[in-house]
Amino acid sequence: MRLAFDFMAPSMGWSQAASTEDADDESTGQRYRAIFISDLHLGTPGCQADALLDFMKAHPSDFLYLVGDIVDGWQLRRRWYWPQSHNDVVQKLLRRARKGCRVIFVPGNHDEFARGFIGHQFGGVEVVEDAVHRTADGRDLWITHGDYFDGVIQCAKWLAYLGDNLYEFTLKLNRHLNYIRARLGLPYWSLSAYLKHKVKKALNYVTQFEVAVAHEAKRRGHQGVVCGHIHRAEMREINGTLYCNDGDWVESRTALVEHFDGRLELLSWVSAQDILTTGQVASVVAA
Repeated sequence: MRLAFDFMAPSMGWSQAASTEDADDESTGQRYRAIFISDLHLGTPGCQADALLDFMKAHPSDFLYLVGDIVDGWQLRRRWYWPQSHNDVVQKLLRRARKGCRVIFVPGNHDEFARGFIGHQFGGVEVVEDAVHRTADGRDLWITHGDYFDGVIQCAKWLAYLGDNLYEFTLKLNRHLNYIRARLGLPYWSLSAYLKHKVKKALNYVTQFEVAVAHEAKRRGHQGVVCGHIHRAEMREINGTLYCNDGDWVESRTALVEHFDGRLELLSWVSAQDILTTGQVASVVAA
């Protein structure tokens, strides 16, 4: 898979060439010290690239952490899907790095091909196995995608692939449902998230995952952890350790942000079009 990254880089826009959009890259919106996003799943129809582009344009930052599953290599191996909006996301990330933002990429299981390039840079984007971010108020946060704490990924990868296919089917069904809901003036609703909350085994899996990740962060001597992987945005204390999951850009459209005083906040992005259509507003969780 090392050759895959070399092949995909130019075709996905991984170049350092300047863009005519640079002048319009930063907006007058809220600036943050750090932004953490994961599970974009570029290369799949479920990726909400347009919403992510709006979010990034509205919120510049000094640090940008890409916490895994940015590109979905699993799905791209089965079927090539790469619309212009996905290329625009890659170009936006490269412009961030070129304009002085420190962009750090921690690969996940869906873009595990990038783990062969740990220690390298692509267009100013640093590829690392994991990272430690020190907040403005002095807390050390361990940054990891989280798939190493998933027993299915580690012990039965074939089952993970099966689950991924079922998840893609659920997302496809979800897109049709939300098309109808939008026509009726109803807000976005996640079928997958609903099923996760209703199925007891899924809830037990999420809880075990969160506890395991928080425990490892504490064992390493950190005050908190930022991860992704399970597509469930969350921020809470677990046995004295701050657990933060930044969610995803397939369903929840969430990001973790750090203010310049060190305060952390979970944002759920709602576009101007969403507000006009449904009257929906963004939700915030702070710590």
